[in-house]
Amino acid sequence: MGGSTPASSPWTERRAMSCGGAPGLPAVDPRTDPVLVLRGPVTRDEVAGLADVVRGLAPRSGVVVCDVAGLGPPGLAQVELLARLELAARREGGRIALRGPEPALRALLGLVGLGIQVEGEVEEGEPAGGVEEAVETGDTAS
Repeated sequence: MGGSTPASSPWTERRAMSCGGAPGLPAVDPRTDPVLVLRGPVTRDEVAGLADVVRGLAPRSGVVVCDVAGLGPPGLAQVELLARLELAARREGGRIALRGPEPALRALLGLVGLGIQVEGEVEEGEPAGGVEEAVETGDTAS
């Protein structure tokens, strides 16, 4: 195979450095949502460009994760940014989910009535992952 020795192969090196784990393939989520990393402060001119990015990603994935950990101190500018991104996603049939929001940002979003989902939390009205809804005998399908 191309003159490389097994000891110098990148694959061999990775395997040699890995620790033993359970046999078989690892459990992997087949759907990975795109992540938009937001660094603050974001100017008004940048908001339109970020909304365009969300509009482009939302139809393909349904959910665009916005990493807000580096956005800066929570304020109305961040609320406006997230409201515009949520609106852009909704217009394309998707939504945004926040990754790493500070408690103060979550409180501010709740105060203004902007219920944006946080990554890893169950959306209101949906059962938690791995929970099946029971069907009573005699129930009709609707």
